Amino acid sequence: MKGVMQMNSSLVPLISGVAFIAMTALVFAHHSFATFDQDHPLELSGVVKEFSFTNPHSFIRLEVKDKSGNSETWTLEGSSPRALAHDGWTSTTLKTGDKLQVTINPARNGAPRGTWDVTKTMFKDGKPVPGPP
Repeated sequence: MKGVMQMNSSLVPLISGVAFIAMTALVFAHHSFATFDQDHPLELSGVVKEFSFTNPHSFIRLEVKDKSGNSETWTLEGSSPRALAHDGWTSTTLKTGDKLQVTINPARNGAPRGTWDVTKTMFKDGKPVPGPP
């Protein structure tokens, strides 16, 4: 019996360490949207360079021209594919070359990135994305 208790006592630090690492990984696996300015939305118009319908978040890379006519690529983070699918999106909703008008919550640090508002995403001709089924 003494050998079993010594064995169990020596496993406690190991099991505790593994549990701590697992919980830490879960905390860092999903991040907050606090880095994006929810109070000052920004409207962008541009051309889709890439649409990634991936977990845990989908992304749009949008080429936008600034006031001087220079191109800048914005990386826009969206919901998970499951959440987007609920709104009618699929992996083929956006294609390279599609022209979009989108409302975003920009990065607080001024970087060309943000989160996009699915309800305020339209094709350049004014049709809603994803459009009728």
